[in-house]
Amino acid sequence: MAIQYELLILRYGELALKGRNRATFENLLVKQTTRALSDLKGWQLKRPSRRWVLNIGGNDVGEVIKRLQRVFGYVSFSPAVLVKEPTLEKLQETAAKMALESAQNKDTFKVSTRRVDKKFPYDSYSVSRELGAAILKATADSLRVDVHNPNWLLNVEIREEGAYLFSETLIGAGGLPYGSAAKSLLLLSGGIDSPVAGYLIMKRGSVVEGLHFHSYPFTSERAKEKVIDLANQLATFTGNFRIHFISLTEIQKELKLKVDPDLNITILRRFMYRIAEALADKEQALALVTGESIGQVASQTIESVYTINAVTNMPILRPLCGMDKEEIILRAKSIGTYETSILPYEDCCTIFLPEHPETKPRLSEALEAEAKLKVDKLIQAALSTHEILDVQA
Repeated sequence: MAIQYELLILRYGELALKGRNRATFENLLVKQTTRALSDLKGWQLKRPSRRWVLNIGGNDVGEVIKRLQRVFGYVSFSPAVLVKEPTLEKLQETAAKMALESAQNKDTFKVSTRRVDKKFPYDSYSVSRELGAAILKATADSLRVDVHNPNWLLNVEIREEGAYLFSETLIGAGGLPYGSAAKSLLLLSGGIDSPVAGYLIMKRGSVVEGLHFHSYPFTSERAKEKVIDLANQLATFTGNFRIHFISLTEIQKELKLKVDPDLNITILRRFMYRIAEALADKEQALALVTGESIGQVASQTIESVYTINAVTNMPILRPLCGMDKEEIILRAKSIGTYETSILPYEDCCTIFLPEHPETKPRLSEALEAEAKLKVDKLIQAALSTHEILDVQA
């Protein structure tokens, strides 16, 4: 009879270091777990002996793991068998079955035992030795013991509620539970970088909302739909994602008429930050998030960042600032946003793009250029175009 993996051992990382606030983080993790599994029936989360165990309740273990791998806070999962009221004979029988099923095409193994329940009559070394002997017998010596670098590892944890046996560890999203940090506002373009930046800040617990700037009719409805698709993909990690849409059309018309083309992107980005700060204040967000990577494009040189950043006192989080493009692409592929990001629909930063944008703009140059513009009036006009869309996963 095949082994039935009805349990998942769940592990978190940083939460264990949170001291008196640990319970708050754990409760948020339970909330996000419940959200991820809300349409599945019969599952039950238990926390015996400070070990988090999910009874999958007859659901497909692969589907449950797939969903939990998109819950921030968990670092790994292991499908496990629980032997209640364990005896050495029951453990040997279960270990032999697991080896016959899961150690096919393997040639070396090891049994690692952790005896949390000190009332169990055998010490960890004895359990490992006896279970190893049972595995060798069941597999007719097709496996051999290698305690240093085994191809197959059987873990045994003996606790008060029984003995857990597991041989596989699958990686989770890590980070902190969503909602454990204050709200941030992500400048969400349709490109590769900004969705990855948003993901990384969400992974640190921040409630992230998106702000997308468009320049309709210079940018198309397809470009807007692309951003909504990216928001849908980010929402799979949190259950929902709010996007704010603001038009920059009138601002870009003014810049084209009155600003040196080489400074166009610098001044446009300064307008974006001012508008984002005003919206963040209204929406009670405490930081802005961008997908900037130092030196990647003209507006992301350190000189440009300095000049653009000067318009706001808000914290601006740039989680990609030290990453190169290949690293960002790999992360985009892993979270499922890459294929959408590379669809060929323009965003507001690509229209009216000068042939030779200034890579080292001085703050004095930006202030001189803006003196020709009615900055406050243009900002208020842009804010009057504000629209909100809530996306559900």
